[in-house]
Amino acid sequence: MVYGLITRVRNWLFDRDLILKSTIFDIPIISVGNLTAGGTGKTPHTELILSLLQDQWKVAMLSRGYKRTSKGFVMADHNADCNTLGDEPYQIHLKFPKVTVAVDEKRVNGINQLLSSCPDIDAIVLDDAFQHRFVQPGLSILLTDYQHLYFQDKLLPLGRLRENPKGAIRANIIIVTKCPADISPMDKRLVVTGIKPDNHQLLLFSSYKYEEIKPVFPQYLTNVWTYDRIKSEHASVLLIAGIVSPQPIVEHLNHYTKAVFTSFFEDHHSFLTKDFEQFTRRFNTIFARNKLILLTEKDAAKIINNPHYPEALKPFTYTLPIKVQILNDEESKFNQKIKNYVVENPRNC
Repeated sequence: MVYGLITRVRNWLFDRDLILKSTIFDIPIISVGNLTAGGTGKTPHTELILSLLQDQWKVAMLSRGYKRTSKGFVMADHNADCNTLGDEPYQIHLKFPKVTVAVDEKRVNGINQLLSSCPDIDAIVLDDAFQHRFVQPGLSILLTDYQHLYFQDKLLPLGRLRENPKGAIRANIIIVTKCPADISPMDKRLVVTGIKPDNHQLLLFSSYKYEEIKPVFPQYLTNVWTYDRIKSEHASVLLIAGIVSPQPIVEHLNHYTKAVFTSFFEDHHSFLTKDFEQFTRRFNTIFARNKLILLTEKDAAKIINNPHYPEALKPFTYTLPIKVQILNDEESKFNQKIKNYVVENPRNC
């Protein structure tokens, strides 16, 4: 009740522009966020938007940089790593060299710094910013996990909600994430009935597509592993993951091998030397002729430049890229919505 009262009063002050005020910028700003405390797939969906825009426009991505050791505004450069940016922004920096990546706890300041440093930027994507109401985005995207739908959840600390479900009204697009690729029409209708999207809201469903695994340290490769090779040679996989919901990855790997060993950590876990020692011990106890280590992209970003990651493990270390698919043949509808917003709201220099 106390938490709910605080968030309700906060939103009321923002809605009425009293004491707490939102800043409007003369540049397309797309916000990606959720109502719950993590685990809805913000980073893959942010990557989907960046991939749509990066070839036609100069795009920037701004995040607060969760768990970074730096402070204030930091723009990614050749010296960037997980410590200066945070794991997810650094992952995006590695994957999208065309995109300007920056972090700042204060998004208003971060946007001003970006516009000052990069006057040619055409659009900005804000990661995890649904509750950061000091910036008023022109297009707001709300994500909700299919297994933990926000209208079935409760406020913290009894549940995972950061604010009342009524806050969803601020979203222009609502995406139900991590759905089965073959979600039935009946299950879709049940979700639509629960969400009750407003007339101004586009409701979509998305799923993950696991792409071919990639070596984290290609210069150390002695063998190249693929899903088909894992299956044909009955290889064992040690899955290391520091994310909210790793079980779907296990289920995906089980299509290729039943010998999946796991080492799970809390979300955004910062790997230490003792963790790498544990990886080595665990990998060495897997008595199989063919074996490899597999990490999520977020976790791979934490080790790629870590000097303490064991040299002996590098030839066996791979990452698992994930791509978002908009279901029910509505990908073109989503793409057009994003692009039309950027076209119709050009930056006012």
